[in-house]
Amino acid sequence: MSQPTSLSRRLTARTVAVGALAATVFAVAGCAGSEPAPASTSTSSAAAAEKGGPLDLASVCPATVVMQQDWQPESEHGAMYNLVGEGYTVDTDKKTVTGPLVVDGTDTGVKIEVRSGGPAVNFQPVPALMYLDTDILIGAVNTDAAIVADADQPTVAVTSQLTYSPQILMWDPESHDGAETIEEAAADGDPIVTSGDVIPNLLLSQGIITESQIDTSYEGTPQRFVSDPKILQQGFATAEPYIYENEIAQWGKPVGYQLLSDLGYSIYPEPLAVRKADVTDQADCLKKLVPIMQQSQIDFLDAPEHGNAVILDLVEQYDTGWTYSEGVAEFSVAQQKDLGIVVNDEASGVFGQFDPDRIASIVSEFTPFLVTAGSISEDAAAAIDPESLYTNEFIDASIKMD
Repeated sequence: MSQPTSLSRRLTARTVAVGALAATVFAVAGCAGSEPAPASTSTSSAAAAEKGGPLDLASVCPATVVMQQDWQPESEHGAMYNLVGEGYTVDTDKKTVTGPLVVDGTDTGVKIEVRSGGPAVNFQPVPALMYLDTDILIGAVNTDAAIVADADQPTVAVTSQLTYSPQILMWDPESHDGAETIEEAAADGDPIVTSGDVIPNLLLSQGIITESQIDTSYEGTPQRFVSDPKILQQGFATAEPYIYENEIAQWGKPVGYQLLSDLGYSIYPEPLAVRKADVTDQADCLKKLVPIMQQSQIDFLDAPEHGNAVILDLVEQYDTGWTYSEGVAEFSVAQQKDLGIVVNDEASGVFGQFDPDRIASIVSEFTPFLVTAGSISEDAAAAIDPESLYTNEFIDASIKMD
């Protein structure tokens, strides 16, 4: 069965183990150290939240608020890691970090635990993890992943973090006559190399590419792109342009790219979701926690130093072969802002709120691709109610980006 795009989200140059890269002529700079650093053991010095106030989570939330990410630590996940306060501890076996949940210097009275995804969980989808372990309250679940899981492991998105997907197709400008768009770069019929067929099928449906251009053999390494610069290859606007220019010595120059969201790749990337039952069962917690998550994303982009420091520390301590440098972290933050990847909801002007029309459009447009890919049956697809995939019930409408 072909994987939906969400399940192959981080098949990029960053995912290659250091040893695998060392075995080739292609080297990526900024590798994590080979020995894990000791876990932090200091205690939080943050001031306690006012009892009963909006930042007091102790009486309404679990003692440890567990959040599951879909990949290893990176700045696209900054809102979660930004809340991990001083005195955190790291489990280098389970790839988790636990510490006081701190909001702008205020201790909320509970702990936060952020769990790494991808190889740390044997690449299991986040909805499956959430139903296997009910300690997980919040999971990062792409809209297409929520569609796939809806029949057996339904999740409800409670706030977005990234507003638009950072997914791109990238190309060598010199090999494509200075092309500035995917359509221009693909016009000569060169291969479109991806790790799944949702993206190429989207482009095929728009007449931008032909079926003969689809190549789903991408394995996340830079070798083919460097040796065959005529191809177009998937990536992320928040990473690959920086990595290829600055950290792959055999390339060392800019790449051309375009956001797939410009061409209808409209899924919400990694919105924060809960199990369907928890919309009711954890409502008191979510009323306070969701606005905190809305604001944390804004705060992280305004002042990313703490969140990125936690991320980079975890990458080093986890020592999985995942390479993530300070340069990439800073580039990611800049791109999230400069490219409009993180913005207010266009329909309401509220940050983190979901647009009902956009959700309905995602279901109607992407479900056929997921059926074609074998990720969901036709019967399950027909039964999906777009309104069941999200709720704006807990959104604080006063929270907006400047």
